[in-house]
Amino acid sequence: MKDKTRGYAHRIDLATDVQTVWRALTDPARLTAWCSPKAEIRARAGGLFRACVDRVTELEAHIDVYEPGRRLRLIYLPNAALPPADSALVDDFILEPARAGGTILRLLGSGVPGTAQWDAQYLRLRTGWQAAMTRLKVMLDGATRREGT
Repeated sequence: MKDKTRGYAHRIDLATDVQTVWRALTDPARLTAWCSPKAEIRARAGGLFRACVDRVTELEAHIDVYEPGRRLRLIYLPNAALPPADSALVDDFILEPARAGGTILRLLGSGVPGTAQWDAQYLRLRTGWQAAMTRLKVMLDGATRREGT
């Protein structure tokens, strides 16, 4: 019987356009500025994402959904540094234009086993992504203010 899983959801409202946010998610140099200093991405369907989002565990993911300007979904590959799991860990970034201008970015994480041995990793993933998205907001909104838009 499979264990129950848990997830997390983060949302940030950005003062910049969707394409700028998309570049921050998919351009290797920009990704390292907000996500993780050693982050890597081969931004395409079937591509690769690698980062140490929680500053402890390096994660590697297959990019299974790649819709420029709309959606980027990561399915994490098995990792010997993590407890065993019967579920697939997934992070799904969804972008949409905000009504008042700017962009809404959502991150939906799922598939984290609901067992006690995953409690610490779940907390690190959830809070690690929350901190990363805050850095993204500071980076992009700060650039928008400096440009005067």
